[in-house]
Amino acid sequence: MGILGGVSSCLNKVKPDNEPNVIMILVDDLGYGDISFYGQETLTTPNIDKMANEGIHFTNMCTGSTVCAPSRACLLTGRNTGHSSVRGNMPNQMVGDNENTIAKVFKKAGYVTGAIGKWGVGAYLPYDDPAKKGYDYFYGYINMWHAHNFYPEFLIENGKKVFLNNKTKLINGVNPWADTLREGKGVAEVKNEYAPFLFDSKAISFIEENKDNKFFLYLAYNVPHANNEKIPDGMEVPDYYEFEEKDWPRQEKGFAAMIRNIDNSVGSILKKLVDLGLDKNTLVLFCSDNGPHQEGGHQMEFFNSNSSFRGMKRDLYQGGIKTPFIAYWPGVIPERSKSEKLFAFWDFLPTFSELTGQEKPANTEGISFMPTLLGQKQSEEHDYLYWEFYERGGRQAILKDHWKAVKLNVRDTTKKTIFELYNLKNDPEEKVNVAGQNAEVAKQFEKLFRSARDEFDVIPLIETRTHN
Repeated sequence: MGILGGVSSCLNKVKPDNEPNVIMILVDDLGYGDISFYGQETLTTPNIDKMANEGIHFTNMCTGSTVCAPSRACLLTGRNTGHSSVRGNMPNQMVGDNENTIAKVFKKAGYVTGAIGKWGVGAYLPYDDPAKKGYDYFYGYINMWHAHNFYPEFLIENGKKVFLNNKTKLINGVNPWADTLREGKGVAEVKNEYAPFLFDSKAISFIEENKDNKFFLYLAYNVPHANNEKIPDGMEVPDYYEFEEKDWPRQEKGFAAMIRNIDNSVGSILKKLVDLGLDKNTLVLFCSDNGPHQEGGHQMEFFNSNSSFRGMKRDLYQGGIKTPFIAYWPGVIPERSKSEKLFAFWDFLPTFSELTGQEKPANTEGISFMPTLLGQKQSEEHDYLYWEFYERGGRQAILKDHWKAVKLNVRDTTKKTIFELYNLKNDPEEKVNVAGQNAEVAKQFEKLFRSARDEFDVIPLIETRTHN
């Protein structure tokens, strides 16, 4: 296992005949097993399945992190959490205004850019503004805690509050959940306007208004995330459909309805593209920001959301960082294609650079997967993927070839650091720690854990600690 660096590079470039519109649909806390094409047996997702059947689906796309903010930052900037400016769900971090982003890549290529839905990269207005990150248009939530509330009192449109016909519950005359950093967070008691449905409408309008332009739309829904503040049922929806009659817990009926709504939203987007004659000139992407959650009364096991994988949101095991990923571009991407190659969220920026005929940016750990999208040979591949996560004692993980190393308690001085090593070829469910039988491999991973990252003052790791 020679450790040479993050990327095995190739200078060959791939570019399609034209520069398509791009719609990136990102959903929130959806597990690898929540899509029927990926094995979900109880719920159906026909529109998402259509994308997979008529496009390409990936079995080894990894998210940027195992929670919202750092994962989205990796996607936006092309940096992994060893180098990103956002490494956790904390309000004192954000993507810098001078950092490169996927939106800036599209802007440079002459695209109109829009972001609709949940921004959620750490800070709040006016400090964190999508307009300063390359977006011509924004509508939605800025801070991630605001996005917990599906019936918010307001949303942000191009830097200004747009008030809705909802009312947040007050206790003793105040909103006990919100503060300056988390404005808008809470639980609604007057519920008339459901934010995800508003995102549907705004997305359709954006497409219609830009049908004669090249456009990039980042459409980030805040479901099936829970309203964590609404106890015991954070999975409330406007309509439970036929699931209302199921003999299921209320929260699971809500989760099922959220999956239905996501699929309906995808279907509406695809239909609008056909209606406008844009379907053959639009690349549509679909994925989730991290693994499935166990919040708001929802139980991940109820629908087997993480499929056969170990872990969930906040874990660096495969269940926490694997996402279904589908790319759909009729007439360009070969139908029913499949890729088992290893990619991650920091690959989107170099991929979009190549798609628009630009050079690969310097500050990225990512590679372009354009050849894979187009059914061509993928010459450039990752040498390894790296993650770090500050919650629950601090964790690190590296995926290299068929080996997966995980370190626990890297920030907790009261506990011993735990080192785990898994052979994913023989043990994809990460059940058997084989570190003791592979001392030399473990030693090389220990070196890589130290070299694969930059120090980060906001969330320092205990750099000198090795496993016991």
